[in-house]
Amino acid sequence: MTPPPTGFSAEEFQRRTARAQQLMAANDLDAMLLTTEPEVRYFSGFLTRFWESPTRPWFLIVPAAGKPAAAIPTIGADLMSKTWLEDIRTWSAPCPEDDGVTLLADTLREVAGSKGRVGVPMGHETSLRMPLADFARVRAAVEPLEFVDATDIVQSLNRVKSESEIAKIAHMCGIAGRVFDDMAAIARTGTPLTDVFRDFQIALLAAGADWVPYLAGGAGPGGYGDVISLPTDRPLQAGDVLMLDTGAVHDGYFCDFDRNYAIGRADDEARRAYRTLYAATEAGLTAAKPGATCADLYRAMHRVIATFGGADAEAGRLGHGLGMRLTEWPSLIATDATVLEPGMVLTLEPSLEIAPGRIMVHEENIVIRENGPELLSRRAPPELPVLD
Repeated sequence: MTPPPTGFSAEEFQRRTARAQQLMAANDLDAMLLTTEPEVRYFSGFLTRFWESPTRPWFLIVPAAGKPAAAIPTIGADLMSKTWLEDIRTWSAPCPEDDGVTLLADTLREVAGSKGRVGVPMGHETSLRMPLADFARVRAAVEPLEFVDATDIVQSLNRVKSESEIAKIAHMCGIAGRVFDDMAAIARTGTPLTDVFRDFQIALLAAGADWVPYLAGGAGPGGYGDVISLPTDRPLQAGDVLMLDTGAVHDGYFCDFDRNYAIGRADDEARRAYRTLYAATEAGLTAAKPGATCADLYRAMHRVIATFGGADAEAGRLGHGLGMRLTEWPSLIATDATVLEPGMVLTLEPSLEIAPGRIMVHEENIVIRENGPELLSRRAPPELPVLD
């Protein structure tokens, strides 16, 4: 499979910025301050694993008009200069006594004016990636600038993906799907679960993933206890159900789907649970059309899950958004009224409890199109696969 072109064109970043500035104008914002990796990358294309270090903060300021400005540690200047941005301001970091505080304050005053309004994401699923004490110092230094919540702006920008973004997610889904197809070479009776996890990640990298930030799963007789565990050395045994859930990355974009396998044999309840989740996913696919809400998808899948007769697995939701983050807005829950639009990338993730302490989860990745959903992950088989 030929990968899509690396990165994005300057025109795509221009469109993203212009859309943000339209929303900023509608909300009477003079600037927007962004501090997290996906936010900075969305407007700049600045892709690096260096964010794993918590030592240095990074700032991007979106003005009411024109290109964003970056206020970043000097170590990132060379890479940032390769993006479409031109206004790149730096300080030598780390500098605990003034770790970008003065530079950021000066930039905000210049961009937003002396009495403007600055948007900062403050709501659900957002974070401020700088010391709280430094943020307080910045606020004091730029008074009377007003800081207001920009969560809705950031969420609305991220919800609908460009075709270039969708292509990257689809490519990563294809890579992961091919590795899942070869699970017989990775997992069999007697293989320790730690080896399964390790070999699966190696196979993802060999197949073209850039890195594997997330891999969870479980295995147990007829089902598993949870979907977020790290592996143990327990060997797989006949009658186990094995599940792996991977969030692997290609060019900065995630896939996020799982697959279930029986080891040696599958009991009747495990097979029935699998068929129920497959049918629930089909119901979600049928409901996933423009104009429907996330709550509609939740209810469509939940109605099928209820036919199993057991309790719901306590996952809290039956899917979510997907993109530069492993999980993005929105959530497929009973109260989420977010309306589906073409270009939204979602996971469908129904789950159920087979018996106390035994659950099963099924997950696929889709994009909403004008006429309904398009699968990005290749559909799982309708019957529970069995590995020797």
